[in-house]
Amino acid sequence: MSFKTSFPIIKRIFSTVPIKPKICIVGAGPAGFYTAQHLVKKLEKPEIDIYERLPVPFGLVRFGVAPDHPDVKNVIHTFTKTAQNPNVRFLGNINLGSNVTLEQLKNAYHVVLLTYGAEQSKTLNIPGENINNVIEARKIVGWYNGIPWDTDLNIDLSGEKVAIFGQGNVAIDVARILLTPIDELKKTDITQHALDAISTSKIKTISLIGRRGPLQAAFTIKELREMLKLRNCNTIWQPQDFIGVSEHLPTLVRPRKRLTELMLKSLKEQNDSACNKEFKPIFHRSPLKILGKSKVEEVVLGVNELKGDDILNQKSSLTDIRESIKCDLVVSSIGYKSVQADKDIPFDSHRGIVNHFNNKVDKGVYVSGWLGTGPTGVILTTMGNAFAVADLILQDMKEENLLNNNKGGFEEIIKLLNKQNVQVVSWQDWEKIDQFEQSEGKKNWETEGEDS
Repeated sequence: MSFKTSFPIIKRIFSTVPIKPKICIVGAGPAGFYTAQHLVKKLEKPEIDIYERLPVPFGLVRFGVAPDHPDVKNVIHTFTKTAQNPNVRFLGNINLGSNVTLEQLKNAYHVVLLTYGAEQSKTLNIPGENINNVIEARKIVGWYNGIPWDTDLNIDLSGEKVAIFGQGNVAIDVARILLTPIDELKKTDITQHALDAISTSKIKTISLIGRRGPLQAAFTIKELREMLKLRNCNTIWQPQDFIGVSEHLPTLVRPRKRLTELMLKSLKEQNDSACNKEFKPIFHRSPLKILGKSKVEEVVLGVNELKGDDILNQKSSLTDIRESIKCDLVVSSIGYKSVQADKDIPFDSHRGIVNHFNNKVDKGVYVSGWLGTGPTGVILTTMGNAFAVADLILQDMKEENLLNNNKGGFEEIIKLLNKQNVQVVSWQDWEKIDQFEQSEGKKNWETEGEDS
């Protein structure tokens, strides 16, 4: 007996070709490159695209590290190896929020990682902050490191006295660069326009002013040692800032203890030896007002006292005592903050970071680096965070089925960019830029050598 059925016969074809993971990283700084480095080692033939709004890579390593710290920039060699991996693609001159949106990236990629860093400075929010020659440290760093929009920074170095608000490594970097003898700066990769300006600088004294005390200083021992060894420059401490500090030495953890011991040693050994320049760390002071007519002339400071049982985390409290110091340049270096590059990024504007839970923003969307943590730690800290986020992405690929369908990747995004006539800068394009920069730097070096 035979049976007929009214149901059609359906032929199913199942593909055995695995889906290639398409991963988009927004930001070509340390966080982005470290994450890419980890992922490309763990995944079989992924497609990792690193988007960068600038035409050049490396972010903070290129534009944030002081020019006299070439050892820190050595990590660029590691990032270059990652960029040259056939499964990694650098895509410069693409701006999230204007050239491409987060939603478009989510549609084109299985994973979107936000690592575009912290690009704005926190403000002092005091009267006089907008007077001429009150400048953010971030802009000065960009000026001597070659960020395009800071090239023409209007900075006047004709005065003798500088007040820097903030006592982190960026603040001390700016102080060191401005006080370093010009013949030593010529040996670094500082920009030519900054070198030319500093060569005519009249700056003699820089005050590094912080709200709290020596036990809460944010600069590292390495940065302080460099200042103490700076040629033709005296470091001058205020003895009253260190009253009772030595009593806490036995309770301090090793890094803080060594830094505090170095400050106390320097205080004990300080003298009035003949030097042309002075570096003055000043503690327990908050900026209240900046005074000046055509440009800054004076800053009014409030004297603080520290309150709280935890000695390392005491809070500063303003007293009624006021002081003022004369200055010709004010530098604000009280921290960085991130921006909301795209309207669909959940953002905490008060803290200046992306909202996330353990680095996860949404399904398939993650954050790493300062954009998620705030501007804390050094490059090694960023590496640890990036590796952890990479492991989280790998775990979610298995547990959350992120690779359940094919995605268009960059082939989909390039169509959008072409409609806007965006000129995408490839890794090969960057190498040409780099070769040109090195060639020009060599010419300038040879010219300086002939003149000297």
